[in-house]
Amino acid sequence: MNMSDFLSEMSAVLSWLKENTSWAPDWMVNIAIIAAALVLALVLHTLLVAIFRRIVSPQRVFLRLLLGRTKGPTRLALVVLALAAALRWVPLDPAQSAALSQVLAIAFIVLLGWIALIAIDLATGIYLRRFQLDSDDNLLARKHVTQVRILKRSVDTLAIVVTVSLALMTFEPVRQYGVSLFASAGVAGIVAGLAARPVLSNLLAGVQIAMTQPIRLEDAVIVEGEFGWIEEITSTYVVLRLWDLRRMIVPLSYFMEKPFQNWTRQSSELIGAVFLYLDYTAPIERIREKLNEIVKNSNLWDGKVANLQVSDCKTSTIELRALVSARDSGALWNLRCQVREQLIAFLQQQLPNALPRQRTAVELPPDTFSEQKSPG
Repeated sequence: MNMSDFLSEMSAVLSWLKENTSWAPDWMVNIAIIAAALVLALVLHTLLVAIFRRIVSPQRVFLRLLLGRTKGPTRLALVVLALAAALRWVPLDPAQSAALSQVLAIAFIVLLGWIALIAIDLATGIYLRRFQLDSDDNLLARKHVTQVRILKRSVDTLAIVVTVSLALMTFEPVRQYGVSLFASAGVAGIVAGLAARPVLSNLLAGVQIAMTQPIRLEDAVIVEGEFGWIEEITSTYVVLRLWDLRRMIVPLSYFMEKPFQNWTRQSSELIGAVFLYLDYTAPIERIREKLNEIVKNSNLWDGKVANLQVSDCKTSTIELRALVSARDSGALWNLRCQVREQLIAFLQQQLPNALPRQRTAVELPPDTFSEQKSPG
């Protein structure tokens, strides 16, 4: 049974009820008509839910979940339609009837918007079930989760704008504003005014980030000199979880307008450096062997990069750069600290002469070492 059949059947039932209750007072008839409309709507909803549950197979996960999640909104929608049909048979003042009809129309539009938001949430949730952010190699998961969540917020905003637009269009005096708002939903790049410019720029930046993905959830980034991870991406701002558990709030447009470092753009694997400043007499080969021994005994090393080079020469010291690699930014930080600590301990215990030393040249007078005649 489609909606037109439901309305026609309900009209027939209400017409019969009106004709066979001419003996009763008007207020009693009105209550009976409204009660009959509500009962018919609830019975029809129960039948439709039962029919759909039998028709939809268990493999259609989205439809079955949508049927369960929208049980309340769809029941209210049928009740609204039933009340709208009952108004035709309830003797009311034309102004009252028009006002009630408009309220019911707005309620029906809001319920449709509610159902649309539920459907969007279910679709994104089902799609994201296949991705796990807590895995070691989560680059693909972070890519899809970031993209879907940002697009979901944009679609939710669009659904709300359309719902509000349709609701405004039910009012004759402000219908032109509803039409304008409805049209602007399809042209997101139109700047409504200077006051709305920051909001619109962030919304547009959100769509750009969802498509191009310069950042993703759990990316390790450096923003304004602060190192942290992308914890949350909303429709207007990004939350960074800093290394010391502080939170930095950054506008979305920042990531489209200013440079920043993304350590996990292509892969979660990273290479880090440990710098040491030693004396010119330091045995480089022995220190290189010690570095290889340290990383081989560490469960943080991914087995790919372990290298030691003299990267610079200072006035009194040489600069050694040890490169090591790890599977992600957290493991790399701990590995760098581990390598630094163990190399320093090795130098202190085994090669103390390799630590930085200050050399001073003392120039003595020419006759300092000349033979001195003893008094005779």
